[in-house]
Amino acid sequence: MTSYSSEPSGRVLKAPEHFLSQEGIKTVVAESKKGRRDFLRNAFATAAAGAAAPIALAQSNPVPAEGGDPNILNLPTHSTSLGQSVATVGYGVPSQYEANLQRRPSPGLTQTTQASVSFAPLQSLFGIVTPSGLHFERHHQGWWDIDPSKHRFMINGMVKTPMVFTMDELMRLPSVSRFHFIECGANTAVDWGNVAVPTVQYTHGMLSCSEFTGVPLIALLELAGVDLKKAKFVLAEGADGSSMTRTIPMDLITSGEVIVAYGMNGEMLRPENGYPLRLVVPGVQGVSWVKYLRRIKVGDKPWGAKDEAIHYIDLMPDGTHRQYSNLQECKSVVTTPSGGQVLLDKGFYNITGLAWSGLGKIKRVDVSVDGGRNWRQARLESPVLSKCLTRFNIDWVWDGKPAIIQSRAQDETGYVQPTYQQLRAVRGTRSIYHNNAIQSWLVQEDGEVKNVQLG
Repeated sequence: MTSYSSEPSGRVLKAPEHFLSQEGIKTVVAESKKGRRDFLRNAFATAAAGAAAPIALAQSNPVPAEGGDPNILNLPTHSTSLGQSVATVGYGVPSQYEANLQRRPSPGLTQTTQASVSFAPLQSLFGIVTPSGLHFERHHQGWWDIDPSKHRFMINGMVKTPMVFTMDELMRLPSVSRFHFIECGANTAVDWGNVAVPTVQYTHGMLSCSEFTGVPLIALLELAGVDLKKAKFVLAEGADGSSMTRTIPMDLITSGEVIVAYGMNGEMLRPENGYPLRLVVPGVQGVSWVKYLRRIKVGDKPWGAKDEAIHYIDLMPDGTHRQYSNLQECKSVVTTPSGGQVLLDKGFYNITGLAWSGLGKIKRVDVSVDGGRNWRQARLESPVLSKCLTRFNIDWVWDGKPAIIQSRAQDETGYVQPTYQQLRAVRGTRSIYHNNAIQSWLVQEDGEVKNVQLG
């Protein structure tokens, strides 16, 4: 495992230097030391006393001097009439006013005749669970809605008794339910090449987190009589047109974490997420979470399948290939304020974001509003689970001057999220996968937030 220094150093700023020297940071730090209640009270008092417009957090309009607010004084139709019957909606759907909240396809990355990637709208999500309808997608040959009554799951290779399961047989077995993040190995790939895509949906949106339900793979292998002294790897194979195949080390499976899953967020998997069966490999890049799972083959060495020998490898500075780089290392991103958003006025804001690590639990997240010169520890919101998204929050009073917002995560092993300079010192500049460098958002004087990259 590659390790990095916990302190950023020698960064190259690609924006005017005055962005990094903010007098307001001293006030923010001083206020935060008095305690959060005093911090909030002073922030609101200052904004109310000094601003002609109301505080931006509320995004409200002043009550008209004459006549009052019509939205309060005049009862709307929904307060004076009968609502709709529950019989009109068979499967619950979001409000019509949330229609803009959706996954967005990518114009880049590997394409087939169908769009192959859609990004989750991280900037608009709360907590840590991604709604099933907004979960990111990555397909190598499009998605399918497979008839579960005809789907079969096979175990063969180095086992005493090769077995075939129907979905009904799998779902009769003892199950587990666990929350885990899944991240594509190519998440944040474009930033390797200094391409400033505009929003966090496109920089980090190949990331989601759900509750998965299914049968631990080790239990199924034991039913088939696996020899754990000789078996070192399994090959997972999907039933889609690309026949996605990935090698999984046996030590991940014997831990009991790997699940043959049929459930997600309390219901069956969605077709675009692998219905009726997929593999869940916590902490490992999403390509190994094989969708439409039809076979597990047990062996004593890696297979070097097409999706391991040609794709999902990194070219290192010395010309060698970084292969089987499954682990998703510690990473975080601020989702609000983030690229494409606009701060309407100076005053109090809650900076929020997500942190995750394939090595276990998140231990700490620090946030900087001056491009990494000063850091403050953020609050980790519960629950904090292993190999799962963790939500963090921190209070901030924006003084109306340019600011660069960053987050830096640390997991329970002591691994600290690197800067771009630290990451490139080890990995070079020709990588595509496993970019876990610190993300920077520039807040301009007009409140517009843009994606920038520091060294």
